[in-house]
Amino acid sequence: MAHETTRAKLDWLREQRDAVAHAGTEAAVEKQRAAGKLLARERAERLCDPGTFVELDRFVRHRESNFGMLERRPPGDAVVTGYGQVFGRRVFLFSQDFTVFGGSLSEVVAEKICKVLDLAGKYGCPVIGINDSGGARIQEGVVSLAGYAEIFWRNVQLSGVVPQLSLVMGPCAGGAVYSPAMTDFILMVEGSSYMFITGPDVVKTVTGEEVTFEELGGADAHATKSGVAHLTAADEEAALEDARLLLSYLPQNNREPGPRDEPADPIDREAPELDELVPDEPAKPYDIKRAIEAVVDEGSFLELQPRFAENIVTGFARLGGYSVGIVANQPHALAGVLDIDSASKAARFVRTCDAFNVPLVTFVDVPGFLPGTEQEWGGIIRHGAKLLYAYCEATVPKLAVITRKAYGGAYDVMSSKHIRADFNFAWPTAEVAVMGPEGAVNIVFRRELAGADDAGARRGELIADYRDTFANPYVAAERGYIDDVIEPRRTRPVLIDALRTAATKREPRPPRKHGNIPL
Repeated sequence: MAHETTRAKLDWLREQRDAVAHAGTEAAVEKQRAAGKLLARERAERLCDPGTFVELDRFVRHRESNFGMLERRPPGDAVVTGYGQVFGRRVFLFSQDFTVFGGSLSEVVAEKICKVLDLAGKYGCPVIGINDSGGARIQEGVVSLAGYAEIFWRNVQLSGVVPQLSLVMGPCAGGAVYSPAMTDFILMVEGSSYMFITGPDVVKTVTGEEVTFEELGGADAHATKSGVAHLTAADEEAALEDARLLLSYLPQNNREPGPRDEPADPIDREAPELDELVPDEPAKPYDIKRAIEAVVDEGSFLELQPRFAENIVTGFARLGGYSVGIVANQPHALAGVLDIDSASKAARFVRTCDAFNVPLVTFVDVPGFLPGTEQEWGGIIRHGAKLLYAYCEATVPKLAVITRKAYGGAYDVMSSKHIRADFNFAWPTAEVAVMGPEGAVNIVFRRELAGADDAGARRGELIADYRDTFANPYVAAERGYIDDVIEPRRTRPVLIDALRTAATKREPRPPRKHGNIPL
């Protein structure tokens, strides 16, 4: 009889587990499938290494009785939470379930999410949020809003403590967008995910603009216009793989060093093609990504925000097996100038690397800041200062290579020795000066040229003389502002040796609550 009772209880448990796994209605599940979207539990399981996902709070049910909600109380409510492993490392996660009440956030859903956030902080593990929700659960009123705020508060407490990733795999609108916005990285799926504060209907009512969901807040819009999305993927499987790859460049928490693997290719490998990468013509563009890919471990470069503010390149790579953050001016776009968007993009990335002990490698080819009323009135002073602040604040190892131009204040900003970069190198093609030769000659010799009969020829002579005298790396090297002028082909072994030297860097911070970055 006792065994029969035990078997009955086990059967009941299995039935309940099956009910949890199929909490959404059949119609809702079919609709999710028809849209080419995975179910919440499937997403969690595919994010983790096979067989490692452990679900928490699977039997929790909502408690609200308003508007007849007690008639349907699916176990687990509208979110799947738990922990698992990614490449053998522990992570916590939550996955909103759009098949249950449209994934709406209730008091219980918020409690489940808050629980895994707390556990991630307690055990020092990354946390991944998979967002697919219609928003706050109207039937629960202010209780739902309170749940959002509890999540926001935890996002802030965990910021810079453990890596936080957000995968947007469906709608994420209204106040709900602020949780992903405060995490470290946002990944979106093309054609099926969107984020916005107010939807197309409200936009049309208030401004008269007619815009689609995709145009307003789709993956493409946030990848190219707003810069909100760090990575986009063609489908959900690819987005989940991107999230796994991204985590591999980050430590478990801020108390651990950045990850290090065995180098994928020889440390002393040279890249002869770099000797001819920089064109002889000062104004001719080239692709800095060719330099990055030639220097870092083969196939290791993961670019972030590749279609936003393309005049600066950011991303993770491995250098001699070390995980490093790459920041590089891109001469192929706007000649590599710094502007509002590029400064903000790079500043955020620099601070993220510094928070998680990932060394920084900077490739410099910057002619200055973008001039014009649009930039000045848009706050280039304030936004440009973000990048300067970020580099000054960073205490991780900082290496820099000047490939060509390093002009004016932009030279100072881009990880110069004066803001405490550890090792600064230059290629022979580097030009370190207050400004370009043409501009300098027009200012310094303005009166002489104005009265000269052969002003054109004289200007050419002065420009050539200025370039020979100042537009080179050796004046800066004489003063120790550049540690060495190196052959471009040797950039990889030189940087790896410098990185190994700086790996034990310890730099105390001044006693203060926190700095006041010019936001």
